[in-house]
Amino acid sequence: MTSPSQGATAERLLRDLAPQVLGAVMRRFRDFGAAEDAVQEALIAAASQWPREGVPDEPRAWLIHVASRRIADHVRSEAARRRREAIVVSLVPPELQIALAADGDEAALEDDTLTLLFMCCHPALSTPSAIALTLRAVGGLTTAEIARAFLVPEATMAQRISRAKQSIKASGVPFERPTPEARAGRLGAVLHVLYLIFNEGYTSSSGPALHRDDLSGEAIRLTRAVHALLPDDGEVAGLLALMLLTDARRAARTGPLGELIPLAEQDRGLWDQRAIAEGVALVTAALSRGSIGAYQLQAAIAAVHDEAARAEDTDWPQILALYGVLMRMSDNPMVALSHAIATAMVHGPRAGLDLLNALDADARLSGHHRLDAARAHLLERAGDREAAIAHYRRAASRTTSIPEQNYLATQAARLSDALK
Repeated sequence: MTSPSQGATAERLLRDLAPQVLGAVMRRFRDFGAAEDAVQEALIAAASQWPREGVPDEPRAWLIHVASRRIADHVRSEAARRRREAIVVSLVPPELQIALAADGDEAALEDDTLTLLFMCCHPALSTPSAIALTLRAVGGLTTAEIARAFLVPEATMAQRISRAKQSIKASGVPFERPTPEARAGRLGAVLHVLYLIFNEGYTSSSGPALHRDDLSGEAIRLTRAVHALLPDDGEVAGLLALMLLTDARRAARTGPLGELIPLAEQDRGLWDQRAIAEGVALVTAALSRGSIGAYQLQAAIAAVHDEAARAEDTDWPQILALYGVLMRMSDNPMVALSHAIATAMVHGPRAGLDLLNALDADARLSGHHRLDAARAHLLERAGDREAAIAHYRRAASRTTSIPEQNYLATQAARLSDALK
C-alpha cells in the first residue's frame, strides 16, 4: 500500500515535470492542443500507477514516452486525421514517435519551460486568459483547481483556457526558443502575469481565506524558473526577491481563526528568516547592477520592512524615498496609495490624507476598498474617529474577502465602542 507521503511526493514530481514534458511533446508534434491533451493523459496514468508501482527511474522520459504514444495512437486511429498523420510522420521519424525521449538534454528542457511560459503570456491574450493558461500549462494546475482559485465555474474556466489556446494557434507563434528581441518584448508580460498570480495567492481577492498558498507558491516556483534561465536580468531577480520578502511574513498574517493581522501587529518571530535573507541578497545584487526597475524598488521597500526588528524600528523615510522613485517610474494607483501612507508615517496623517484626496479623482481607485481602508486608518491617527468609523465600514462593504471584511468591521466596532 502506498503511504500518504509517497503519494504527495509523486504529486509534487508530476507538477514539476508537467511543463517540461509538455514542452518536449510540443517541440516534437507542434500542436498545443493535442500535446496538452496527451500530456494530461500521461499525468493521469502516472498519478494512478506511480503510487502503486513506484516512480520510474527516469520519470520525465516515462511521461514523454506515454504522451507521445497517446498522440501517435490518436493520429493513427482517426481516418479524418490522415493528413495530420502524414505531417507528423514527415516531421518525426516513426521510431521517435514511440521511443523514450532523450532525458539528458537539460538545456532543451529548460528552454521548453521558458518557451511555454512566454507563449502563455503572449500579448494577444487577455490578462485573465494568460494567467489561466500559465497555471494550466506551466504550473500544472487542473482546470478545476484554477476555477476554484478564481471562483468561477469549471466550465467557464475551461472555455477561457480553450479560447486562449485557439488564440495562440491562430497567432501562428512557433514553438521555439524566443529570439532575444522577442523575449525582451514579452518579458514584461510574463513578469506581470506571475506578479498577479502571486498577489492573488498572497491576498485572495474574495472568499473565506486570506491566502491561497497554492497560487503564491506556484508563482514563486515559476519565477525561480525564469530567474534560473535569465540570471542576469535585474527585474526577474527583483520580482523573485519581492515575492520571497513578502511571502516571508505569511505565517504571521493570520491568527488562529484565520483572522487578518496587520503588519504593525505581527509576531515577527514567525517571519521566515531564510526567505528574507535570500530576498535581500537577490535585490541587493540586482540594484548593484545599476539598471533599476519597478520590481526591484518594490523588493527594496519590502526588504526595509522585513529588516526592522520591531514595527517602530521601520525606516519610513527610506521607504518614502523609494516610493518617490517608484512614483516617477510607474503610473500604478496602488503605488500612489502606498506613497500616501508612507508620507503619513513620515510627515503626519494630514499630509497623507491630502494625497489620498488627490486620488479620489482616479477612476481606477474609485470604489476600491483599499482607498477607504487607508483613509480610515489615517483619519483614526489624525483623531477623527467618527469619520474613520464611516470609512472602515465603507471599506468592509466593498471588499469580497471575508478576512478583510471581518478586520475592517472589527476596527469600526472598536472605535464605536471607544466613543461610547
